[in-house]
Order: sequence, then structure tokens, then C-alpha cells
Amino acid sequence: MSVATQQSAPSPTDAPRAPMIETAALTKVYPGGHAPAVDRLDLTVARAEIFGLLGPNGAGKTTTAGMLTTRVVPTSGQAHVGGVDVIAHPARVKQLIGAVSQTNTLDRQLTVVENLYFHGRLFGLGAAESHRRSDELLERFQLADWADASIYALSGGMAQRLMVARAIFHRPAVLFLDEPTAGLDPQSRLALWDLVRELNGDGQTILLTTHYMEEADQLCDRVAIMDHGRILALDDPASLKLTLDAKTVVTIRARGDQETLAATLRGAVPEIARVRPEGDALELQVREAPRLVPRLVAAAEQNDHEVLDISVSEPTLENVFIALTGRALRD
Repeated sequence: MSVATQQSAPSPTDAPRAPMIETAALTKVYPGGHAPAVDRLDLTVARAEIFGLLGPNGAGKTTTAGMLTTRVVPTSGQAHVGGVDVIAHPARVKQLIGAVSQTNTLDRQLTVVENLYFHGRLFGLGAAESHRRSDELLERFQLADWADASIYALSGGMAQRLMVARAIFHRPAVLFLDEPTAGLDPQSRLALWDLVRELNGDGQTILLTTHYMEEADQLCDRVAIMDHGRILALDDPASLKLTLDAKTVVTIRARGDQETLAATLRGAVPEIARVRPEGDALELQVREAPRLVPRLVAAAEQNDHEVLDISVSEPTLENVFIALTGRALRD
């Protein structure tokens, strides 16, 4: 007697992860605009990924997030969130997403807990479930002691945590964070970073827009560097920094003419890949070089450039942006 062998169905984890966000030639031109705010953007964000859009103000980051969250109508192109066409079915997309904008959008006529409770009711939760979920999130986000307080009583960091709690109340497929730490003090910024990591650890897909290079470096699995509505580079932060062909970034401030100093240092240290003025100092991007600092100081002072200050660091995403655009991220 023969026994047929039954093959088990492939595990869902064996299949490629479906993208949570996809765009194709997504474009936005505002009325009266001379150039597109977003120019033919092709983008794919995977499930459970923290994806960063990094660039200066006006790069197109917020407009991109606006189109994906249905707040901004695209001029042309396509966009899908959770497999749903953003342009054709904006109401369905709103059910799939949570969003935290740059500005405080909490209802100041409601208490802290009411801001959560009524959000749940708006998304169709019953009264008991909305109360339960509100209490759960206030505990998780360390806001339970402020449940009955006015929104005016919250610090900036606490208000930002509450907006994140509200955004994930209905368990969205994708969480959009638009410049989430702008205006926060360093301690509140670090606390929000920990919160973002925790949410992602639970499987939350997050699209983050920021002009803080360290934020993108610390949080994001992949980063798209944007400027003038276009993606200039896209990869994980470590790989982006490797494109610089530099192991070290040195900032040196010395007396004398900067152009003369730059020529002096280039001649003495051939491993210097790029020199850029940085205020009253020079920024040097340097390939691997032995005894780098003593060589730089000796070369400068032998040519009558008294060294006033020198610092050494690893390459950053801002260095990548400068290499791509010729200007600083904060310009």
C-alpha cells in the first residue's frame, strides 16, 4: 500500500514581504510653481521597515508624505499604501494609516484621555473598547497621570507622545511621522526615538521625514536623500556613508587664508579626498591615513597657519548630502 506524501503549504514568512508603500512617477506641481515640489518619485517601502526621507526644508519630504496620506492630491503618477490606490480610494487609505504632523493637532477643548477616546470612536470602536484602548496607551506612553489634564498642561515632548498614541490608536498599517522631533529638547527627542524603535519592534511600518541627519542615521533601516523634489540617493545609512570614499572627517580652524591652507594640506596629505569651507574652518574628508592629525598640524604650522582648533569624526549623512548637492543640509 502506498501512502501519498502531502506537501505542506509554504509559510507566509517564506514569501517575499509585500511592500506597504509603492509610488511610480509620483509628481506634485503646485499652482504657480516653477518646478515640481515632488518630481516623478519612484519609491518602495517594505512592511515593518523604518524608512526615512532626509533633506532640507523645501526638499519635497512633507509634500510626499502629504500625497501618501491623502492630504495633498498628486498632479500625476501613482501611489499605493497597503495595496490601496491613494488617488482612487482616499477614504480607504485613511483607515490604513496614522499620521503625526509637524504641528500640534491635539484638540485643546478636550482632555488628554478624551483626545484618545474620541479618536477611537471616530474610527468605529465601541465605547468600552475605546476606553480600554485609551487607558492602555496612556500607560504605555507614560501619560496616565495626565489623563484628565488639559492639553495646555503638556510639555512639547508629552504632546508629541500623545499625538503618536492617537495616531496608532486604530492600529494602522503605516505610521507617518513628519519631522516628529522638530522643536523638542534633546531629552524629549531621545525619548521619542526610543518610542519609535519600540513601535517598529512590534512590527509597525514607519515612514519618517526629517532634516536631522542623526535622527535618520539612528532610526532608519533605509534612507532616501531628497532635494528639489527628487531622490538623489537611497540605501541604508551605513552604505550611503561608504559612498564618500572617506574614512574620517576632520574640521580644522587655523589662522591665515583658507584657500592657501587648503592647498597646503592637500599637498602634505594626499589622502584628502575633498575639502570644503565650513564657516571659519575647513572640513576635510580623508581616506585612510596614518598619523593624520600630527601630519595636518605640522603641515599647517610649517606654512605659518597657526592651528586654533581641530576635531575628528566619522562621516555622516550630512557629508553625503554635501557631496551630492554641494551645500549643507541646513542651508
